Amino acid sequence: MKPLAFKIRPTSFEEVIGQDHIVGKNGVITRMLDSSKLFSMILYGPPGSGKTTVAEIIATKYEFEHAKFNASTDNKAMLKSIIDAGKNYHSIILIIDEIHRMKKDIQDYLLKFLEDGSVVMIGLTTLSPYHSINPAIRSRCHILKFNSHSNDNIIIALKRAKESYDKDIIVDDNVYKYIAESANEEIRTAINMLETLLIANDGHIDLKLAETIIQIPNLSLDKDGDNYFDILSGLQKSIRGSHVDAALHYLARLIVLQDLDSIIRRLLVIAYEDIGLANPELCARIYPASQSVLMVGLPEAKIILGNIVVDLALSPKSNSTYLAIDQAVKDVESGKSGSLPQNLKNPKLYKYPHSFPGAYVVQDYLPENIKDVKYYIPKETGKYERAIKQRFDMINEIKNKSNKN
Repeated sequence: MKPLAFKIRPTSFEEVIGQDHIVGKNGVITRMLDSSKLFSMILYGPPGSGKTTVAEIIATKYEFEHAKFNASTDNKAMLKSIIDAGKNYHSIILIIDEIHRMKKDIQDYLLKFLEDGSVVMIGLTTLSPYHSINPAIRSRCHILKFNSHSNDNIIIALKRAKESYDKDIIVDDNVYKYIAESANEEIRTAINMLETLLIANDGHIDLKLAETIIQIPNLSLDKDGDNYFDILSGLQKSIRGSHVDAALHYLARLIVLQDLDSIIRRLLVIAYEDIGLANPELCARIYPASQSVLMVGLPEAKIILGNIVVDLALSPKSNSTYLAIDQAVKDVESGKSGSLPQNLKNPKLYKYPHSFPGAYVVQDYLPENIKDVKYYIPKETGKYERAIKQRFDMINEIKNKSNKN
């Protein structure tokens, strides 16, 4: 028996929910099809956002052969057999799932077929291709980002799924809302929840029954309550404010939702944004600890997460490096830049700092039009940054004396 999510999978772009910028009337893929052109692409976005569905619809729009390849489980020999089988055709459409897991030797083999157009690739990934996919592959593809689904979009999909179900069952509106809030922005997950309720029903599904069967606490993750990202934000703000109990409370909410990846990403950001140079040893500990979280999994992972959050909350804080790089990026984006000084481009003019006392010598480093800009302002909340500040102050003193002379 096929799952409900499979039965109602869209077969046309008109049925795809929430990705109008890609497959809507003026979407980039819609325009591609209208112009009868086909290009290799990488579709990336959250799980359940419609990447696979869109890829399969594209494949049906052309008379080319198409095949699927999973980069995490399939090998080079399978890819070679797929490409060899497609040599009798003008081009073959190759849908590659989890493309970020593709091994280098397979990428190298695929590259030449992308270049000559004999393979049109549609890569699928939940990760940003800008840092997870080989640049040689990435540069030969159009990159399209799929959005996560709003609760409203998920409810539309749920009601569509309910209409296609072969039994006459009443589902209260607040049940749809509850499922949408519990599905972590994934339509597929939401439909699977609905199907569980439909199978277990007695003709009428109300909120009490839904909560009993689905067993995910209703944390009111919608715009009228505590949005999921508001909880992540609450975790960070509590850690930043050194309120350990509040931090543990928001961590507990996130643990109940079982989204370890989002928790880990946020904790890594917190470490370097809010702790920074006040406690760099703690920052260095976060990554191996986060890998332990993924290795152990829930429920035991909550012990490791609790340790991390308490450590972060009670650590000395410094956002000096966050402020520094944030301002530097804003300056570059607004056009505040210029040519490198000649001494950085000409080895004969460059002074090698290690050849001077204290491994420092005054010379030009910044472009002339921003030579006096200041980005980094040290703080003294942690022992390590206090030590850095001593050298920072010494360097500034030497520069000031040199400028006076």
